[in-house]
Amino acid sequence: MSSLEQLLEERAGLRDDAVARIQGLISDWQILADLAFADLLLCVRDPASGEVVVAAQMRPYTAQTVHQEDLVGSTLDGPARAAILRAFDEGALVRDGEPDWSSGVPVRQEAIPVPWAGETIAVVAREANLSTVRAPSQLELTYLQTANELATMIAEGAFPFVGEDPEREVAPRVGDGMVRLDATGRVSYASPNAVSAYRRLGVTTNVVRRALSDFDLDDASLMVALAEGRPVESEVEARGAVVLRRVLPLLRGGRVLGALVLMREVTELRRHERLLLSKDATIREIHHRVKNNLQTVASLLRVQSRRMTTDEARDALQESVRRIGSIALVHETLSEDARQRVAFDEVARRLVDVVGAGLSDPRRTVTTVVEGRAGELAPQVASPLALVLSELLQNALEHAYGPGSAGGTVVVRLDRGPATFTMEVVDDGPGVPDDFDHVVAANLGLRIADTLITSELGGTFSVERAGPEGGTRARVTAPLPG
Repeated sequence: MSSLEQLLEERAGLRDDAVARIQGLISDWQILADLAFADLLLCVRDPASGEVVVAAQMRPYTAQTVHQEDLVGSTLDGPARAAILRAFDEGALVRDGEPDWSSGVPVRQEAIPVPWAGETIAVVAREANLSTVRAPSQLELTYLQTANELATMIAEGAFPFVGEDPEREVAPRVGDGMVRLDATGRVSYASPNAVSAYRRLGVTTNVVRRALSDFDLDDASLMVALAEGRPVESEVEARGAVVLRRVLPLLRGGRVLGALVLMREVTELRRHERLLLSKDATIREIHHRVKNNLQTVASLLRVQSRRMTTDEARDALQESVRRIGSIALVHETLSEDARQRVAFDEVARRLVDVVGAGLSDPRRTVTTVVEGRAGELAPQVASPLALVLSELLQNALEHAYGPGSAGGTVVVRLDRGPATFTMEVVDDGPGVPDDFDHVVAANLGLRIADTLITSELGGTFSVERAGPEGGTRARVTAPLPG
């Protein structure tokens, strides 16, 4: 649960759909802050004490902030509190006629109710610093007019729009480029950045006071927003330039007054994305081919092992086949993931199945269980760990449950900490001697595991008796790259 959800639940008693409505507003209210040249405070009312609590705060990119300090979680007093309580009680916009000087600078305040399900669940306090006021330009006048219309939409419950995706990593902001349309689709104002974006697309003539159909390369999608009163996002590409656009209809009483078009040139961003996609595809193909080549080598060794006349040679080749298969499994996982991360939990479970199938014996039943979570690991960590796990599983299955054994259980424990990864393979067989030293042991698999963990990963490796009644515990601890 996020801190915003906790605050809304604990201080305002809001839950579920009301919280979701507020979260939707928070995801989009930067637009209002920038258009209004004002700070925004989302305020809720504590039903027990009646206190007005600040649940969220937004500063404008277009003006100097009123509040240098963080107010989230604090309570409001003075004129601001009175206006907010009025908005709660009346469910209507409250605009103060005189500026508030309590902070040392003149601040014009406005309280915007946020309705939901027939009640006011929050109030947005809009606070603008008037100390920097001068003769406004056409851009500023258009910004302020649009901000007032958005504020009215919030009070009417028409903004934010229901059903829009709140996750917008590259969504255009007010300063990226802004066009104001009237209800017929004619441009009443275009900011300099918006004009520049159109020029990148090849529109060199003046766009102000012209209909979209006269110059826009995708006017149909924009006209949908005006005709149906719903937001539309589109991307236009021409002459090597790419422009992302978001159209927000401006409504009053359900009637479309016009639209706000936010524009952002994303040419370089899209070029980099395409390069990354091409690079990811190439890397995945390389991993796929490496996996295929390793499997081919394993197949050749498997064929060769069948021609061996001694059990020792045949077993040595089969062990090599298994080790190559463990490495191939990591490359197979990487060939399926564009992020070049290995889901080691899946690798561990597949290794358990592969090793168990290769060493199964109908005369004894061995159950292997995987516990805990490893999450995603970098390839340089996952590959040696997969090989080590394969060695430890084979060691447990071969030596803990030999001839005459009825079988048992092997537990693989995975534990990922903030900076380290721990893996244990524990069996319930007879167990190693109390003075067992894996470094001097004749077991090749344990020596391979020790070398990979200590030399390649800079970790530690130990093999010990699991308990007084027997069993063996092999433990691996490795640091995770930052």
